[in-house]
Parts: sequence; structure tokens; C-alpha cells
Amino acid sequence: MRVLVVGGGGREHALAWKVAQSPRAEAVWVAPGNAGTALEARLENIAVAADDVDGLLDVAQHHGIDITVVGPEAPLVAGIVDRFEAAGRAIVGPTQAAAALEGSKAFAKDFLERYAIPTAQYRTFTEAGAARAYVHERGAPLVVKADGLAAGKGVVVAATAAEAAEAVDDILGGSLGGAGARVVVEDYLHGEEGSFICLVDGHQAVPLASSQDHKTRDSGDTGPNTGGMGAYSPAPIITDAVHERIMRQIVEPTVAGMRADGRPFKGFLYAGLMIRPDGSPRVLEFNVRAGAPETQPILMRLESDLLELFEATASGRLSRVEPRWSSDAALGVVMAAGGYPGAYRKGDAIV
Repeated sequence: MRVLVVGGGGREHALAWKVAQSPRAEAVWVAPGNAGTALEARLENIAVAADDVDGLLDVAQHHGIDITVVGPEAPLVAGIVDRFEAAGRAIVGPTQAAAALEGSKAFAKDFLERYAIPTAQYRTFTEAGAARAYVHERGAPLVVKADGLAAGKGVVVAATAAEAAEAVDDILGGSLGGAGARVVVEDYLHGEEGSFICLVDGHQAVPLASSQDHKTRDSGDTGPNTGGMGAYSPAPIITDAVHERIMRQIVEPTVAGMRADGRPFKGFLYAGLMIRPDGSPRVLEFNVRAGAPETQPILMRLESDLLELFEATASGRLSRVEPRWSSDAALGVVMAAGGYPGAYRKGDAIV
């Protein structure tokens, strides 16, 4: 099979690297790829941006791509799956309507509330004054989230009401552009975080190995939130009993609810969770793509054919496959440029 992986990060490197190990993979392209994928003998980079949907469709048609796998969220929210499916091209990912689970925090919270899926209490605002009043009424700690996509950096965990009010003013004041046209203010949940990622074919969800990422930039869980500074798999907090509760209370109702809403979900469904001391899971966020940096350690442990899993996802046959996992643990650490996640240096040599 001829495979196209869309994206240019470490996640896409891991996806393409694992797909290329399949005996059924004839050729694997990565668009745009990166310096790491350029070093892989079985991968070939194509200089087309991940958000250039027209260009990516041209690549798929020109190279006779059999299946496309989308890494980042932006092209999914922009509707790349709809375009590819309309052209008769197999692709792994949710439609634009289903991608709203990540594309809009307000949509996701409303969905969770409607289907009684456990999450934090919240309110959504477009006006800073009303949001500040709610902050002072509710009291800290609180979590303030930009509604739209912000590359994992639109979330502020506020220890005081003053910090929460400042975050509201910052986001609604335009610091994140259109992503901050609305804010979600929600209660802070206590417990331990875990990442639970599944492949979904519209009906069936197949869980991948558990993982845990660490989002704060500095040592000791301090500093600003990032897209993730490292991850490991498995996550000890997700025991067999917790795993069963996550599937029953969160994943299965989400898949069924999206189907009932006329937004059947296909692709990677990532639930960022808070596991309470009693083992009960609560949804912090949904992502509609494989996690970064969780994908890297997860795929280090996968012993099954990833391309076979992707084929089953795209064709609605996940009930026929069951991934196998190494019992070993895997760890990935992010090296970030100085200044990240704010304005950061570019062009430094990596040695």
C-alpha cells in the first residue's frame, strides 16, 4: 500500500516510522515531514504544508495514495477528511463536524453535559465582564480555556481568582486571535492526569496503550502550560479497573453520542482525563488526533501492524482487530527552544 502521513512533528515521524514497518507498506510519504523523517530510508518527505488541503489532495491523487493518515488537528478542523472522502480517497481522521470535539472547547463541554459524561462544572463566555463575575463568584482554583485551537497553549490553570480574571482578559482581549473569541471557565479537578487514546471507526473503539504526558514547562510541575514536555507509557494511574470505567463511562458514550448527533467519529479519539483518588475518570479535554508527545512512547510499545489498524479504522472493521503491546515501558522527552511556549528562538543547530 502507498501511504501518506500528514504533518511535520515528532508525532508524524513516529506514525510514519511505524507504518513503514508493515510488510504491506510499499511506500510512505510525509507531508511536509521534518529533518528526522528525511533521515529514514523508507520515508520520503513532500514539501506540502499540513494545512494545504488542496495540495495534499493533489499529492494523494498524483502518487496513487491508498490511505492517508492525518497527524495535526488544524487540517482536520479545516475539513481535510470531507475533501478526501468526497474524492474517493481513504483517510484516517474525523470529518469537520466530528472534529468540533477538539475545535471548540464549548462544543465539547456542551456535548459532555448533554450525554452525562463526567467532566468539570463550567460556563462559557464571550464577554469579559460576565466571565470575571463568574470567576469571583465561583472562586479559585479555576481553569480558563480558549474555545478554539491554540496549539495546546490556550489553557491557564489559575490558582487565584486574580489569575483567572487576568487569563479571561488576555484571551478575550485577542492574545490568541480567533481562538479566543470565547472562553470556557471550569472548576479545577483534583487527581492525576492520564491520556487515553483510541482508534474509532464510527461504531467501535479500540483503545491504545495508556500514557501520561506532562504539560508544564519547568521542573516540579511549574511554569506555563505547553503542548507537552514529555510522556511515558503505560500510565500507572490507569489500572485495569480504571481502564474499564473509562471505556464504559466516557469512550463508549462519546462514540454513541457523536453517532446519534449525526457526527459519526472516525480516527484517533484522545480523552485527556483526570483520575480521582477513588479511580473515577473525568474528561479534561478531547483531542481528535493522536497525542503529541504521547504517540512516540505508545508506538514504541506497539507490536501489531499499525497499517492494518489504520485500514480497519477507515473501512469500519475495527471489531476484527486487536492490537498487541509490549510489556516494556517507553519514555519520550521533548527538547524545546528557549522561550517556548511563548516567542522562541528559531534556527538553532540541533547537535
